[in-house]
Amino acid sequence: MNKIRTLIIDDEYLARQIISEYLGEDREIEVIGECDNGFEGFKQINELRPDLVFLDVMMPKLTGFEMLELVENPPIIIFSTAYDEYAIKAFEQNAIDYLLKPYTQERFITALNKAKTKLKSQTNSRATLEKIIGGSSEKEELSRIAVRLGTKIHIVGVNEIQYLEAQDDYVKLHTTEGSFLKQQTMKYYENNLSSEDFVRIHRSYIVRIKEISRVELMGKDTHVLLLQDETQLNVSRSGYSRLKEVLNF
Repeated sequence: MNKIRTLIIDDEYLARQIISEYLGEDREIEVIGECDNGFEGFKQINELRPDLVFLDVMMPKLTGFEMLELVENPPIIIFSTAYDEYAIKAFEQNAIDYLLKPYTQERFITALNKAKTKLKSQTNSRATLEKIIGGSSEKEELSRIAVRLGTKIHIVGVNEIQYLEAQDDYVKLHTTEGSFLKQQTMKYYENNLSSEDFVRIHRSYIVRIKEISRVELMGKDTHVLLLQDETQLNVSRSGYSRLKEVLNF
């Protein structure tokens, strides 16, 4: 087997140094690069096509998860982070293991061996990760969403969103600055946007509560919602019940 081409993405110099030193003792590994932020990591993954990436979660400008959402056909990922609450999501992003800082060299080697096995057999890692985290994790509450526009990456602040609209396999994010298409599900946003700020009014719409102007009756048991800019959105029966609850009418 050829050497495993490995990339290290972490904003902490010391963390990159430790990973590099541990990898330097393994003859099967070739470290092809290091990056200190998600933007550079995205670029390096696309250009270098590594087999394995050691990836930090919380980094400035672009988190490890935001970066991975932009990568087509991501490589094997070992997350290396000080945060323990992202393990389930790490698996969903193709992670083979989840190293919690600070970790021992022995623990590091265990993770590395899993990656080698994965590369050879492409076995499923979910059971391992669930064992690591005890099968529980808090949901993530989104504060920003990374969207790729051609060769550029646009960061949409959640506080900029007026409403979200389902469009086949995509969700259109409507903001005051324009609309952005993101390959994701409405269920994902329903679960990960703050319920204090957003409410799902229809299978096709989630709206920002502050953007709601009024709700009008259009026919028997049929309602529409109007935003501050007079955009009109259909409201389902279950959506109307949720509106009554959050708006207290």
